[in-house]
Amino acid sequence: MLHNGATAVAKSEHAEAKPRAARARVIAVTNQKGGVGKTTTAINLSADLARRGRRVLLVDADPQGNATTGIGIEKTSLPGCIYDVLVRDQPLEAVIRPSGVASLSVAPATLNLAGAEIELVSAISRELRLRNALEPSLPSYDDVVIDCPPSLGLLTLNAMSAADRLIVPIQAEYFALEGLGQLTGVIELVNRHLNPKIAILGVLITMFDGRTNLAAQVVEEVERFFPGLVFQTRVPRSVRLSEAPSHGTPIGLFDPKGKGAAAYAALAEEVLARE
Repeated sequence: MLHNGATAVAKSEHAEAKPRAARARVIAVTNQKGGVGKTTTAINLSADLARRGRRVLLVDADPQGNATTGIGIEKTSLPGCIYDVLVRDQPLEAVIRPSGVASLSVAPATLNLAGAEIELVSAISRELRLRNALEPSLPSYDDVVIDCPPSLGLLTLNAMSAADRLIVPIQAEYFALEGLGQLTGVIELVNRHLNPKIAILGVLITMFDGRTNLAAQVVEEVERFFPGLVFQTRVPRSVRLSEAPSHGTPIGLFDPKGKGAAAYAALAEEVLARE
């Protein structure tokens, strides 16, 4: 068990490698609320999976492009991004870039992606553009992690339509459950009309402070709302976690002995265990 933000040391790189799947499992990190740790989770989960020898693709589907810069890619020098894939029908492989983490590649985003919501409105199969673009590349990876924008617009619908599983980060604060009914409603609609295999892999409590009664109450509420789906890992409040993206480095490299790194190492273990 993990208590008060402390986490067990991950078995990570020394664990016995699992057989390669025929295609990558696609995981979208989503919640329409901003500031709940979606991008932090997408970056650090991707990096920790890659550290275990997994071949990982991080897809930045957020026009803010924070996952792109947070993993150390300079957006101004990119010849193309995920916008060109979704709107201009460029092959995904044409925009993928290596990261500073071995076995971790990135399909980056720039501000150009902000126009995609409008430009995709009249596009054929507009909700399936990302899924169709990803499909040829899936045999080349073990895991694809998609960082979603803080909305339930077309970009998030594309991510959900492409995903096998969803991770929902929820901040351990008073308004944690606000809007989650809408999110689960959208997931049900996507399951019914666009992607029958989609399901929630897990709900992740972020910014957790075990010293407060409020944090414990939020966890109890979330567990009632998502019975059996809440990860045991609690991502703690951490200044180092907040600093790492400004250095373009995942927390496992920026502060490998800190509690944030331990939390995301434990999350990667849980994600693999739910495979």
